[in-house]
Amino acid sequence: MRKCYCDYRYLLLIAALPFIYIQMRLFATQSQFADRLADAIEAENQCTKQTRILIDQISMQQEQILSLEEERKRQDEECRQLRALVQDLERKGLKKLVGDVQVPVAAVVVMACNRADYLDRTIKSILKYQSSVASRYPLFVSQDGSDPHVKSKALSYDQLTYMQHLDYEPVHTERPGELIAYYKIARHYKWALDQLFYNHKFSRVIILEDDMEIAPDFFDYFEAGAALLDRDKSIMAISSWNDNGQKQFVHDPSVLYRSDFFPGLGWMLSRSTWDELSPKWPKAYWDDWLRLKENHRGKQFIRPEVCRTYNFGEHGSSMGQFFRQYLEPIKLNDVQVDWKAMNLSYLEEDKYAEHFANLLKKATPVHGTDVVLKTYNIDGDVRILYRDQSDFEYIASQFGIFEEWKDGVPRTAYKGVVVFRYQTQRRVFLVGPDSLQQLGIR
Repeated sequence: MRKCYCDYRYLLLIAALPFIYIQMRLFATQSQFADRLADAIEAENQCTKQTRILIDQISMQQEQILSLEEERKRQDEECRQLRALVQDLERKGLKKLVGDVQVPVAAVVVMACNRADYLDRTIKSILKYQSSVASRYPLFVSQDGSDPHVKSKALSYDQLTYMQHLDYEPVHTERPGELIAYYKIARHYKWALDQLFYNHKFSRVIILEDDMEIAPDFFDYFEAGAALLDRDKSIMAISSWNDNGQKQFVHDPSVLYRSDFFPGLGWMLSRSTWDELSPKWPKAYWDDWLRLKENHRGKQFIRPEVCRTYNFGEHGSSMGQFFRQYLEPIKLNDVQVDWKAMNLSYLEEDKYAEHFANLLKKATPVHGTDVVLKTYNIDGDVRILYRDQSDFEYIASQFGIFEEWKDGVPRTAYKGVVVFRYQTQRRVFLVGPDSLQQLGIR
């Protein structure tokens, strides 16, 4: 019995050995499969990563292709417009006039968008005085966008050349609530001026807007201004506008001033100035941008006492701001000043400070309250000192002139002095706290 029991144990041991062997083989096989599975998972992860990289690269390439396609469309459109402009110039004989007769004083461009009725009124006003000097002042209309009525109106005039700015890029404003229109206007200005200065090679450009009428001596005025621009590089632009040019504040249509404040609203600049401005042109609010000291860099502007443009645009991007109070009462010059006979050398930088200081010295100082009444009771010119911006705004509001400042400079000011007529030919000088010192007056 005991022997049988031992045999039984031996038999169990013999039977266990194959089982153990099989288990060991199974374990080894499972380990191999686990390693292979891990390798496969790693390979799959690597493949997925590579696939994602390829997908990202394809997406970037697709975006680049779309961008290039848009650029090609824009270039095709510009080429089409340039061909049309060349054909239009050749048809109208302007190319021959420029090449064989005389170089233009300046191109005149009317900036338009979607106001066909305003544009028509502006063109008629310009042609009334431009027709006799068309070879010296070629007329262009530059339309921003595709309003069919504006395009049709511009093309209905053979006396001008039509340009169209088609901008398909989306506008991203820098601050919430800003009007997109101001961004589009800035883009349009840069495009139009680049076209006229660099593609058409004009040396000067006069910029008007589609809601302006011009004075009888508008072109003679700018011809005299062109000579000033050429010989005095401290002048950034010649303007036809006076912000305080309302009927009650002007008298002499032959008087011009230098100003540290950019007036706009009908102005001329040279190609050399545009070479400086074009590369850094702002995304929006181009006129206020030009009024920053960092951009005009101490250069000044020539402005008239009596405006050579009249702005009738009550409806537009600025939504009629200041129209009733400041724009509608503007006096548009209605006499023919003989600018060719005028000696404008007093406006040159090295002479003007002394000229202006002499005018200021002769003015009677007025102090205290009721400055308007005191001014009214004095026959000659007067000067009134203001302490700071708030004091200026208070005095300006009493007289009814513009109170606004930009970058520390009141509208129309020269060395902090704002000058205007009051009721008669009497000049009123509003004098800043440092103005007399700047002008060398003790």
